[in-house]
Amino acid sequence: MCHPAWGRARTAHLSDLARLRRVRDRIDRDYAQPLDVEALARGAHMSAGHLSREFRLAYGESPYSYLMTRRIERAMTLLRRGDLNVTEVCFAVGCSSLGTFSTRFTELVGMPPSVYRRRAMSAAAGMPPCVAKQVTRPIRNQEAPVAEPQIA
Repeated sequence: MCHPAWGRARTAHLSDLARLRRVRDRIDRDYAQPLDVEALARGAHMSAGHLSREFRLAYGESPYSYLMTRRIERAMTLLRRGDLNVTEVCFAVGCSSLGTFSTRFTELVGMPPSVYRRRAMSAAAGMPPCVAKQVTRPIRNQEAPVAEPQIA
């Protein structure tokens, strides 16, 4: 016979997973809003530390990293359209620092947003947007390799 505490632990774990899915759904929906781990944790009735630990266990990355990936994915779409400059895209996806946005974009995509914009506009010409999105989607936890420094 199972120990009664095991049933309570399983129920608590399932409850945490449901709250984590709601946090992930909120990030997907509200990525352009000013979100931080503390606000997400409050909304899930968890501490920020507990949310971060459990989110990483469930999804393999921190809530902040997941949020930035969603923002970069959306930025890639806006940059492919070509009607906004990099700064406008940065603010449109909810980033408040152009430097942080550019650094994270480069880490995930492998090139700065300005270079991506130039290349993507010509490469995606004539390609249906749904295909372009799938082909260019950044792959989490497999960031672009860092280029070795050139020694003169």
